[in-house]
Amino acid sequence: MKFNTKLPEVLKPHYNKELQSYQQELQSNNFQKAWQHLERAHIIGQSFPYEHSYVHWKMLQFGFRIKNTKEIIGQIPRLLIGGVKSFVGKVPIGNTGGANVPPLKPLPLASELEQLLAQATIVKR
Repeated sequence: MKFNTKLPEVLKPHYNKELQSYQQELQSNNFQKAWQHLERAHIIGQSFPYEHSYVHWKMLQFGFRIKNTKEIIGQIPRLLIGGVKSFVGKVPIGNTGGANVPPLKPLPLASELEQLLAQATIVKR
């Protein structure tokens, strides 16, 4: 069993860029684009406990910001359990992390994200 603890260097700039883009779009009230950046940050960071939990925290805050009860309620268990699943390497690759998708359902990856995760040996091509 592989224990994931640290985000690989190859992923850090991409993860950070998505979070920065999220913040920029949020400040401009572009909520749909902001959310898309959170989803991408989730996909990139979901195999690593801190990054995975942090994105769920941001998703929970976003749910409060847009007053979306479904998102708020959906993020609480993800926030509590997601990091543990990351640590033991049991995450559904490609899952975007929102309450609109089942928490354990893998989803298809965009080709650039698949290539990026393959570089970090998260997925095999």
